[in-house]
Amino acid sequence: MENNIKHHLTDDLLMAYAAGTLPEAFDLMVATHLSLCDHCRARAESFDAVGGHVLEDQAEVAQMDQGSLAATMALIAQGAPTSKPVQPACSVLPVPLQDYVGGDVNAIRWRPIGMGVKQAILPTTRDATARLLFIPAGVAVPDHSHHGTELTMVLQGAFSDEVDHFARGDVEIADADLHHTPTADISEDCICLAVTDAPLKFGKLMPRLFQPFLRI
Repeated sequence: MENNIKHHLTDDLLMAYAAGTLPEAFDLMVATHLSLCDHCRARAESFDAVGGHVLEDQAEVAQMDQGSLAATMALIAQGAPTSKPVQPACSVLPVPLQDYVGGDVNAIRWRPIGMGVKQAILPTTRDATARLLFIPAGVAVPDHSHHGTELTMVLQGAFSDEVDHFARGDVEIADADLHHTPTADISEDCICLAVTDAPLKFGKLMPRLFQPFLRI
């Protein structure tokens, strides 16, 4: 696991993840970060434990049919055995993302969006959008603010903006109060997972014109 992560998820996000109330795209972001971050995974497990105790303490418990357990065990026994592949140490994409992409970076179907930047939109429910972004070394994404919430996690390389420097595993949480210009480090191309629940707010004309076609 990677222990040099400086920028973590909030308790609100982790509690919503434990409660199952996040959009699929945000669930994917949390699962991807937890696969790399020991600190946030421990916090998430504590929220899961709290949720379990709350359920145990409920005065009214739903009654199960007497044959429910036997039926469930029978379905498990009939199912095909499954196994999760062990992620190679050199992988760029954590396992939760590999499940969506169908492999590591070489399986991503990139589409150019200008200035060498590429994106790949992942299949999730419509209430939020998840995309992989490829930003060439030294290139800046057009300056923008936000109509909603944007979470950006670094998978390879690093970027800097008006807030701080973000490297592998770090998550930047941006809302309507943040106007920034993320710029990839000059030393290496940057690959990120970004999830949004509303379109970005670009200040310049050209990005606004292409925004509907690029779904950003």
